[in-house]
Amino acid sequence: MTSRLMLLDTASLYFRAFYGVPDTVRSPDGVPVNAVRGLLDIITKLVGRYEPTHMVACWDDDWRPQWRVDLVPSYKAHRVAEVVASGPDVEEVPDPLEAQLPIIREALATVGIAVLGAPGYEADDVIGTLATSSTIPVDIVTGDRDLFQLVDDEREVRVVYTAKGMSNLEIVTEATLHERYGVSGGQYADFATLRGDASDGLPGVSGIGDKTAASLLQTHGSLDAVIAEADEGSALRPNLRVKIRSAAEYLAVAPQVVAVARNVPLKEADATLHSLTPAAMNDATELANTWGLGAAMDRLTDALSRY
Repeated sequence: MTSRLMLLDTASLYFRAFYGVPDTVRSPDGVPVNAVRGLLDIITKLVGRYEPTHMVACWDDDWRPQWRVDLVPSYKAHRVAEVVASGPDVEEVPDPLEAQLPIIREALATVGIAVLGAPGYEADDVIGTLATSSTIPVDIVTGDRDLFQLVDDEREVRVVYTAKGMSNLEIVTEATLHERYGVSGGQYADFATLRGDASDGLPGVSGIGDKTAASLLQTHGSLDAVIAEADEGSALRPNLRVKIRSAAEYLAVAPQVVAVARNVPLKEADATLHSLTPAAMNDATELANTWGLGAAMDRLTDALSRY
């Protein structure tokens, strides 16, 4: 089996599982476990289809890092739950899902899948750091376009994109990005900065959409070069020069927000996938019985038995 590291954007997947599996799926004592069972089945499918030899479930230790908010205050602001104003920002997560997160972590640990986060950073940053430092090919599993910036054919880093559902997974490579957006993986963060992203509270440059952002980067290569052209050059149309200059304050800080971190200090973790030992198998069975995970746990342990 060829070595390959699979990095899970875990929150993206457990949200998908939560909304994709009926909340009537419950433990013997009535606790919803639809996200847990759905996530286990998602991982089973990924293991069977892509055969990774290593896997890390990357975790949001801080879903809205203050250093990003300090730069762009609107960053993910629309996702903040209504809580006491003096308290920390809390992501708006349905209570039945919030209650399942400890069970998810326990289930992953029980089957030997590493869970890794870092204080002050999002899962995207953990993914960026692990993908950048990996010496083997990498599959990043996510429904978030932000991670397209990590796609790199030369280093064999690709995205398994889940936006169309687990039955319609899409492999995103440099060719995909060129065909869909007209940019490379290395240009995608600049593209996203110019275009903006309402789902993350990033306004972008007013009046610049996908096509114009791609055209600017195709012509000038990078955001820095586009800004320099707007300030000092003569190649840009006057209306574009005005738009870019008017967004100077945003463009001075947004690239740091959009770019995933690639040098996050991470704890040591064994990402190697293994078949379960008899003791671990007993633990998995006990956990499955306690929470009513049943066949979902069986399917995952069967998939891991090949290792």
